[in-house]
Amino acid sequence: MEAEDAEEPQAEERVPVTRAYRFEVVKLVAQWRIRLLLLACWTVPGLFVAAVAQQGTLPSDTLFGRWMHATGWAGPLVVLGFSGSWALPLLTSVVAGDVFAVEDRLGTWRHLLVAVRSTRRIFVAKALASVTVIVLMVAGLTVSGAVGGLAAVGDRPLVGVDGHQLASADAAGAVLLAWLCALAPTLALAAIGLLGSVVLGRSPMGLLVPALTAVAMQLAQMLPLPVALRLALPGYAFVAWNGLFTDPAQLGELLVSVGVSLAWVVVATVSAYLLFRRRDFTGGSDDGLGRRAVALGVLPLAALLALTFGAVAAATPSTGSGITRAKVQRSVATVFAHLYRLQTDQLHRPAVTEAQLRVSAACARGDGQSAEDPVGAGNDWHCVVTWHLPGAAAPGTAVYQLTVAPNGRLEADGDGPKDVNGYFLVRTPTGDAPNPLWQFDGNVELLPSP
Repeated sequence: MEAEDAEEPQAEERVPVTRAYRFEVVKLVAQWRIRLLLLACWTVPGLFVAAVAQQGTLPSDTLFGRWMHATGWAGPLVVLGFSGSWALPLLTSVVAGDVFAVEDRLGTWRHLLVAVRSTRRIFVAKALASVTVIVLMVAGLTVSGAVGGLAAVGDRPLVGVDGHQLASADAAGAVLLAWLCALAPTLALAAIGLLGSVVLGRSPMGLLVPALTAVAMQLAQMLPLPVALRLALPGYAFVAWNGLFTDPAQLGELLVSVGVSLAWVVVATVSAYLLFRRRDFTGGSDDGLGRRAVALGVLPLAALLALTFGAVAAATPSTGSGITRAKVQRSVATVFAHLYRLQTDQLHRPAVTEAQLRVSAACARGDGQSAEDPVGAGNDWHCVVTWHLPGAAAPGTAVYQLTVAPNGRLEADGDGPKDVNGYFLVRTPTGDAPNPLWQFDGNVELLPSP
């Protein structure tokens, strides 16, 4: 006889969801691996950030990594970049990907059903318990990274993705908001983990579903996909938070990606719930729901992917790569203007405004594309930046070699002249200091600007 809500004998014998939820939280936290992960989330990022900040070599290939010596607020952003790629998918696999499968392995479904008397309340309790533990882990990563960075370097202004400086209070708010936005794709992976745990039962593949999904999305983001398809993947919010650190903030991609992630949370959770209610727990050898259920679990997500892709493509002309020469030139010129003023302050030269500098960039590609309109990602972009100083007869010029990623992130490497961007140090009145114009990051907004 299946355990259904209608078969509950008396309302007063029902176990409240809150009690079942507390029981599931205790069960999760009682596992030694969950305890170790919680301890690691609350300690390791801070120790890592503090250790890296003391090293001579910085992770400059990571966004904000080159600023870890300059401000403590760069540390939690470096941790966020790493977590979005590896840590958070693994955490969701261990927690949400195993929350139902553990009952299959231990054979405890009958005992749980007798105690709770409702498959609905069991599902809700397990889902909420897994979300609670995951949120605690994300909070630990955030707090630990921030504390480690501030303790090692200090509360100083942060240089944004477009080169402008954020005051300490603004940097703190942007860092917190970035982690909150990253919580949306994390919950999407958790919901996919719940679905895999329900469908595959004690199979180890259920535990790997969130991690494999995250790896597949990372590989997809490396491909030259249309912008609409890129935004339709729930993992893009792990990248789109970069737009919070520009002036003005690039919120279009971020809002779309967070909305898509939340839609995946709803669809995957509802699918998991409906499939869970269909399970027959009376069979002694019950283990998952079989191949048909796999199809029933995948089809709603595939339909959601197609629907979001069509919606984004219809709302914006975003069927191309979104990377054009005009956008690259605008991004390079903006970052250079901001960082040139920073270098001017370092050298104690007369202050200039960006309006006075009138920075412009002329970019092209070396792959034989038409010089009129090169587009797309690649490591063969090169730009000549021109600026004007008050009272100077001739404009200044600097050359950069660019690598533009498919997700819009660009890395510029200075190629001279030496006194501007050709060397990694500048000689200041107080000694040598890192040259902000030698190498810098930027961000190309893939969606059309309003």
